[in-house]
Amino acid sequence: MAMYQEIAEKIKAADAILIGASNGLSITEGIHLFADNQALQDLLGDFKSRYGLRSLLQGMGARWPEEEVKWAFWSRVVQHYCNEYQPTPVMHDLKALVGDKEYFIVTSNGEEHFEKSGFAKEKIYEIEGTWLALQCAHACHAGLYLWSDLAGKMAAAEQNGRIPADMVPKCPHCGGPMAVHLCLDQNFLPDHEAERRFQDFLTQYHGKKLVILELGIGKNNQLIKAPLMRLTSAEAQATYITINLGEIFITPDIKDRAYGLDGYLEPVVHELVTCL
Repeated sequence: MAMYQEIAEKIKAADAILIGASNGLSITEGIHLFADNQALQDLLGDFKSRYGLRSLLQGMGARWPEEEVKWAFWSRVVQHYCNEYQPTPVMHDLKALVGDKEYFIVTSNGEEHFEKSGFAKEKIYEIEGTWLALQCAHACHAGLYLWSDLAGKMAAAEQNGRIPADMVPKCPHCGGPMAVHLCLDQNFLPDHEAERRFQDFLTQYHGKKLVILELGIGKNNQLIKAPLMRLTSAEAQATYITINLGEIFITPDIKDRAYGLDGYLEPVVHELVTCL
């Protein structure tokens, strides 16, 4: 409890909060990209039996036999995990933890649950893309197209694991296939504008009391965890807080300004809120 209170005091004293989030947060909210579990069976059991689907991630990167099948998969996933999403207790507690402080969020989670929980879109960098935007599969141009409404219509029109052929999205420039805006191949379009806003945030709070809150990121993550630890090392007034189940890793150079909380995200974050 003493550690929780100490962390709460650091958060209260912070000039800004930088949140880094990855797969552990998604799992807390019921999205396990790697699991062959009951949730996968309930949502995509027909795809499991017909195509050998063994995880959401496998489906996201699959070479489906037809575009009608690909978009049946994707529209069902987006409708269930995004369009029907309601903010979870851990998201409510994260909002309370941030309060009225300035913040920024860097995440590899693409389901846009932060936005749907009331965090400002302009303060979020989805580093590996978003499930709720489409791009040209061949990256013939840099345009991104929101499609949550279309996904809902596709899901409603789907029959026997296929959407109607006339609903298959086509690139408005080249007429070729579209893809969900995820970092799955070399044609992924990075969000340079969000990256610029992130860099602006870091510049604004350089040398100030920055709390870096890391949620559900494993030891070997080089996309978010490693840069956040390097940032802590470079910022003398930064405090690094990592919450993860079963594995806490903090580099020796920042141990005197770091806290590791081993446990499930939901109860740990809630306990921090009660200490504020």
